Amino acid sequence: MAVADPSTDLPAGAGEPISEAEALRRLRQSEDQSHQYYAAWWLGRMRSRHPEAVPLLRLALRQRQPRQVGAGVEHNAVARNAARALGKLGDPRAVPDLLAALEDEDDGLREAAARSLGELKAEAAVAALCRRLASGPEGAGAPRENSPKLREPCEALIEALGDIGLAFPPGENTPVATVIEPFTGHERPLIRSAAARALLQLTAEPRWGELLLDLLAHPQLQVRRAALMDLGAVGWRPALEPIRRTLAENSLKLIALRGLVEQGSGEPEAERVLAVMDDLL
Repeated sequence: MAVADPSTDLPAGAGEPISEAEALRRLRQSEDQSHQYYAAWWLGRMRSRHPEAVPLLRLALRQRQPRQVGAGVEHNAVARNAARALGKLGDPRAVPDLLAALEDEDDGLREAAARSLGELKAEAAVAALCRRLASGPEGAGAPRENSPKLREPCEALIEALGDIGLAFPPGENTPVATVIEPFTGHERPLIRSAAARALLQLTAEPRWGELLLDLLAHPQLQVRRAALMDLGAVGWRPALEPIRRTLAENSLKLIALRGLVEQGSGEPEAERVLAVMDDLL
């Protein structure tokens, strides 16, 4: 799981404090994409409940355009932020637009759409997500020519399937876990972590938690951070002591441990987790 939130990368000069009314006004206009970009981020960040927020964000997501000279934002940046915001607002009306974005040629937009579909637990997205991953590590998970990017944003697609939690795509007999499992052998540890997280969510089989524990000992800090966040997202209680011992920032350990508290069950176990959290403070 990516630790950084890409939706917080704001264009220079566009991050001054604004009101909800101003954010909506900026999103309505189309002359300044920088203002639209910040407005979309603001509405998602503040979890706006204004009745115009979701319709305006859906419109911004549908109006994908190439970068304009002097706009100050990259290609599809407004649509990407709109996609992220729609996931945060939790309104199922956004699902059809996010499904359409999942088919866009822009892999950054597909990534944003996938993460939001996962946040919305959109069962209608499972078949499309599986289709994107069906070619496995050698297809969807292969590096693009002359690029560090993969052919598909596999980490986001896999995590979305785990967050949705549907064992089978509607109307199909192939388990979602069967599509994900090959990615546990991917050459990139972040993909392996995402796959283990999703499989633990879908199957509750301890072997996938053990794979995440192995990644907590990885020599790269970025990988250890990702495994912490994935264990916290799943709330796997056997990870308590390994999380405590992980060579990573206490702030991230606390986030992971909070996930264990929020998703676990049983008062005695919760007290153990809270005691470890107290030790880290």
